[in-house]
Amino acid sequence: MSFRKVDISDIKTDPFTKIGKEWMLITGGNMDNYNTMTASWGQLGVLWNKNVITCYIRPNRYTYEYVEKGDTFTVSFYGEEYRKALSFCGSHSGRDCDKAKETGLTPAEFDGNVAFAEADMVFVCRKLYSYDLAKEGFLTDDGIPEQFFAKDPYHRAYICEIAAVYVRD
Repeated sequence: MSFRKVDISDIKTDPFTKIGKEWMLITGGNMDNYNTMTASWGQLGVLWNKNVITCYIRPNRYTYEYVEKGDTFTVSFYGEEYRKALSFCGSHSGRDCDKAKETGLTPAEFDGNVAFAEADMVFVCRKLYSYDLAKEGFLTDDGIPEQFFAKDPYHRAYICEIAAVYVRD
């Protein structure tokens, strides 16, 4: 499968569907050593005059280590036919298995980063800013901390410039 680099203004996508319903893979590392995870939380927008994506990763996730080490990582999007693969990548740790081998996804290089050849679209993300979510930051009392953080640690948020966009031909 081949990809072409496009200007971000040329893509027409609904972030609510792409991120929240179809999900995405966040992949850190390089072709020699990487890990990927499924995510269904994030934002797309403009900040500091840059096109950005905000991704959230819990520090107990294996991918967190890879994203922390590098300046860049990828976010990739897939068609419904890859739902089972994305579900696997979200429920198994790369510490315990080879997710690409288990799912049949094909690692591919994008500007020195890893995504997968089966993706419909790949963002190469350059980290600009990070912060940790905390209970004290919630401004409402509607149960979000109890619902989402009762058993797991709070996420680190990464605001990233979308440095490149690749779409499958």
